[in-house]
Amino acid sequence: MDIMDRADIDMVDGLLLRMGMDAGWADVVSPVLQTALTALLAWLSYVVCSRVVVPLVIKFASRTVIEWDDLLFNPHSLRALCRIVPALVVWRLLPGVFSGAPLVQDLLTRATGIYITVMSMLLGVSVVDAFKSYEDKRHSSLQQYYHTFCGVLKIVIIFLSLIVMVAIAIDRSPLTLIAGLGATSAVLMLVFKDTISGLVAGIRLTSNDMLHRGDWITVPKADINGIVEDITLTTVKVRNFDNTILTIAPQTLVDDSFQNWIGMRQGEGRRVKRMVYFDFRSIRPADDALRARLAAKYGLKAEDMGPGAVNMTLFRRYVERYLVTLPGVNTDMMLMVRQLEATNTGLPIEFYFFLRCKEWVPYEHQLADIMDTIYAMIPDFGLVVYQRYSDGGEALKAGS
Repeated sequence: MDIMDRADIDMVDGLLLRMGMDAGWADVVSPVLQTALTALLAWLSYVVCSRVVVPLVIKFASRTVIEWDDLLFNPHSLRALCRIVPALVVWRLLPGVFSGAPLVQDLLTRATGIYITVMSMLLGVSVVDAFKSYEDKRHSSLQQYYHTFCGVLKIVIIFLSLIVMVAIAIDRSPLTLIAGLGATSAVLMLVFKDTISGLVAGIRLTSNDMLHRGDWITVPKADINGIVEDITLTTVKVRNFDNTILTIAPQTLVDDSFQNWIGMRQGEGRRVKRMVYFDFRSIRPADDALRARLAAKYGLKAEDMGPGAVNMTLFRRYVERYLVTLPGVNTDMMLMVRQLEATNTGLPIEFYFFLRCKEWVPYEHQLADIMDTIYAMIPDFGLVVYQRYSDGGEALKAGS
């Protein structure tokens, strides 16, 4: 017991004796009064902190230009801090109140220390969450680094708080317990295996700029096709376009392949890659009737339909010129109508170009309009799309 505690006890005892109380009764009443006084001071400190200090701090932080102080001095963190102040008052006055009962003093001191540690842990977690939300608002390229770091920092805070609480309960130094954890490292590695692997996978995803919150990804193996909503140490949460929410381990994304559409979103266009199979029997040199029809309907000139011109060649070249004229097609990017290797189901012709519109619904409508027009052109060029029937019949004939 220090000099101040001794002075407080002597002051209370002297006050009771001057009031005419017997010395024996004074020894009994004095601890009760000191306990009540300690509780009153602890309550008053909480009231002053929560009703006076906290509003002043919040008001001061709201008037500053910087943003981080609004998050640091948020109401949740300040309330957690206010819960620590009364415990510090009790911690300071306990030695004088129970000086005559060492066992009770020791138990209450340890309980108060554990309470202070728990409240400090909650305060630390609250501060980390506040700064994590600050980084989320910025949407910087380091967002996921910061998110992962905050998750690890919270685990460290909780882990160290548990060690301190155990050390207080058994009256040992926390450093001694930390040194003894080397023997149980294998158990800890087993317990935190998913967390550690998720941390490593998250670092690989973010360091290689592979994944961010808000990205559109597709993972065929896991039936995922949607927007990334959250990335944690152990899971990646994705909202599919059917509004179902799926979770997948970051390690799975690192080990297996997935498709990220962020390049398309940030680029100048969204790709169209459609393939149509044509019946070989419909490919033939252009006759006079076909030349006249194409000149009248599509404005093809005689030099475009020279001797030996094939209807498929005329179709491919005309479709390319048609795509160039469309305002929705980005002509600064790749555009071609190409012939692929022949198959036993017809000759594949691929239409490859990019649309300026990248939003899903209008993109699909523009794509459908363009392809519908192309499909409608095919009979005019004397071509037939290969179509196999379920009964094994032949391909659809022109005009049938």
